[in-house]
Amino acid sequence: MSTQPLSPQTVVAVIGAGAMGAGIAQVAAAAGHPVKLYDTRPDAAAQAIASLRTQFDKLAAKGKLTAEAAQAAGARLVAVAQLADLADAGLVVEAIVESLPIKQGLYAELENIVAADCIFGTNTSSISVTAIGAALQRPERLAGLHFFNPAPLMALVEVVSGLATDRAVADTLFATAAAWGKTPVHAKSTPGFIVNRVARPYYAEGLRLLAEGAADCATLDAVMREAGGFRMGPFELMDLIGHDVNFAVTRSVWNAFFNDQRFLPSLIQQELVDAGFFGKKSGRGFYDYRAGAEMPAPATAAACTHPAAITVCGDSAAAHALVERLTAAGVGFVRSTSSDGRMAQAGEAVLFVTDGRSATQRAYESGIANTVLIDLALDYSKATRLALASAAGCASAAVDAAVGLLQAAGFKVSPLADIPGLAVMRTVAMLANEAADAVNQGVCSATSADAAMRLGVNYPQGPLAWAEKIGLSSVRDVLAHLGASYGEDRYRISPLIQRHIFAGKPLHD
Repeated sequence: MSTQPLSPQTVVAVIGAGAMGAGIAQVAAAAGHPVKLYDTRPDAAAQAIASLRTQFDKLAAKGKLTAEAAQAAGARLVAVAQLADLADAGLVVEAIVESLPIKQGLYAELENIVAADCIFGTNTSSISVTAIGAALQRPERLAGLHFFNPAPLMALVEVVSGLATDRAVADTLFATAAAWGKTPVHAKSTPGFIVNRVARPYYAEGLRLLAEGAADCATLDAVMREAGGFRMGPFELMDLIGHDVNFAVTRSVWNAFFNDQRFLPSLIQQELVDAGFFGKKSGRGFYDYRAGAEMPAPATAAACTHPAAITVCGDSAAAHALVERLTAAGVGFVRSTSSDGRMAQAGEAVLFVTDGRSATQRAYESGIANTVLIDLALDYSKATRLALASAAGCASAAVDAAVGLLQAAGFKVSPLADIPGLAVMRTVAMLANEAADAVNQGVCSATSADAAMRLGVNYPQGPLAWAEKIGLSSVRDVLAHLGASYGEDRYRISPLIQRHIFAGKPLHD
C-alpha cells in the first residue's frame, strides 16, 4: 500500500525566509497548504510573503495560474513572529544557516511546541541528518527534505533518512514532495547525499586538467558544453556557485569521508578563495566579470585541409557519426573494419577515441607513432566541438590531417595537451564511478542517482545511463588506465561496475 501525502489542510511551517525558505513556502502554498513563515530577522518573513504574492500575480499574468488560484495561494501565506505560533504545524521545514548546533537547538525547541506527530524536514545540503536528529527526544520524526535552488523551478527533492528516521516519515515526505509537483528521490544520510557527492568529480577533474596544463578554462568549458552536452563547463559553474561555497562543500565531503583522495580539494581553488576571488558575486574568479573585461574565447584549431585519403573504421558511435557527417558534407571516404579500436585514418594519422591512456602511451604500446585521440561526446552526430590530443612523436602533418578530417565533418577542434583521458571522457567516467559507489553503498538506487543528477544539476544524461551507453567495460578501462597513469587510489573502480561487468548485466537491472 502506497504512503499518502500530507493533506492539503496540513499546516506547513517554514523557518528561514531567505531565498530557499521563501521558495519552499511558495511551493507549499501553491500546492494548497496553509503556510506559516518564520524568521528571526524583523520583518523578513513579511517582506518575503509580499514578494511571493507578487510572484503569484506574475504567474497569473503569464497564464501559468488563474487569477483566483494566485490570490488563494498568496492568502495561504502568513508571517509569524515567534516559534510558539507554529504549534499547529504538521510539517516544519527549516532552511536556516548550515550549522549543526543551531539546527539542533531549533528542533529541540520545536519539540516542546508542536504536536508529537509533527514531521521535521531539514533542508540541509551538507550536514548529517543523523547528527541533527541525535539531539532530539524523537529523532525518528526528522528527515532531510533537500530542495534545490530555486525551489519553485527545480524539480528534484532529496528525501534523506538518518539512522533513526522512521521509514514512514520518509515515505510521507516522498509522497508529499511528489504531490507538490516535485520529483523526489530517497537517499541515505551520508556526506553530500546524492547530488553534492556525485557531482564532485565534475569540478575535481576539470581542476586537475587545468592544473596539468591541458588547456585554459575557456577551452575546457567549451569542450564540456559543446561535446559533453553539459549546460555549463566546470569553471563557469564554479564561478556562478561561488568558490567560497563550492570549496567549502568539497572540503566538507572530503573531511567527512576521512580524506578520501577521490574528493581531494584543489590548491587552485583554495588560492581563489584566499584571494577573495569568489566568482561572479565578487567580480573575479576563473573569469573576470568586472566592467570592461572580455570573456576569453576557447582555443580552436585553425582551418586545415582534409586529406584526400580518409578511411572510417569500425562500427563505434564515433565512426557511425563520422560517416553521417562526412556524407552530409559531401566528403569522400572509404569504410574499413577495425581490429585495434581505431575509428578513422586521415592521411598518416590514426584516430582513436580515448580509453584513458595518453596518446603518447598508446602510440608507444601500439607502435603507431601518428596516434591522435579524440574525446568522448554525448552525441557525436550533434556535437559542435571535439577535443583532440596527439602523441609526442606524431608528425605535425598527421595532426593537421586529423584536424582537417574533423573540421570537414563539421566539428570545431580544440587541441588539448596529451593528458590521460582528455576532458569529457575522464569526467563522465568518474561521475559514473561515484554514482555507482553511492548505489553500491546503499545511498540510493541507480534510477535515483541518475534522476538526481539530471534534475538537480541539469546533467544531459544520468551518469549510470551514460556509462551503459559508453559500455561498462569501456568505463572500467578508462578508470583503470587513469589509475595506472597517476598511481592514485582516486581512480579505483567501483565494485558495482566490476560486478555488473562480470555478470553481464546493466546497472539498471
